[in-house]
Amino acid sequence: MMSFKEGVETVRFARKVVDFVVKQKPLLEVKLNDVFQQKRGVFVTLLTFPRKNLRGCIGIPDPVMKLQDAIREAASSATRDPRFPPVNQKELGNIIVEVTLLTKPELINVENPKDYLSQIVVGRDGLIAEKGFFKGLLLPQVPVEYNWDVEEFLSQTCMKAGLPPDAWFDKETKIYRFSGQIFAEKEPYGDVEERRIDRKSC
Repeated sequence: MMSFKEGVETVRFARKVVDFVVKQKPLLEVKLNDVFQQKRGVFVTLLTFPRKNLRGCIGIPDPVMKLQDAIREAASSATRDPRFPPVNQKELGNIIVEVTLLTKPELINVENPKDYLSQIVVGRDGLIAEKGFFKGLLLPQVPVEYNWDVEEFLSQTCMKAGLPPDAWFDKETKIYRFSGQIFAEKEPYGDVEERRIDRKSC
């Protein structure tokens, strides 16, 4: 778990990357806490303000690079999420930056695919569905925002991977879970808060 102070630092750094990339300025070296040298998975999400509509969300799910580098890569890519037009300078003052720090994904081993329903907790777990070259991820906050139950969460994760919604019944499909710690701006360039995920729909 990250301390609140460290969480604030992740958001401030992600915001700096977003601004520099959109303004097409070179990002100078930034001195960060030692925790940023640890390898962690991370996602950076951009949300419109005040409506909080998705504007971009890209991440590195596996702990394959230092957190500082992962945030830099995710934040930069989130400004050019292929689902949306690239973020422009006029939007920077109307966007909230959110950082989700991930635990290492854990394979859920079950004898019967229906056992996934008791192994996954909405509001705690994020999911990854993987089969062959197909792979998709949904963050822990997503099923809460859409008020999904576990079965719907599994189906949506499979579809995110480009698989049929019932692919989680296929024993060749691997399902991983992970948890996330979320820090986000309350308003553009404003104070940072740690966001708690609860079972209520946002």
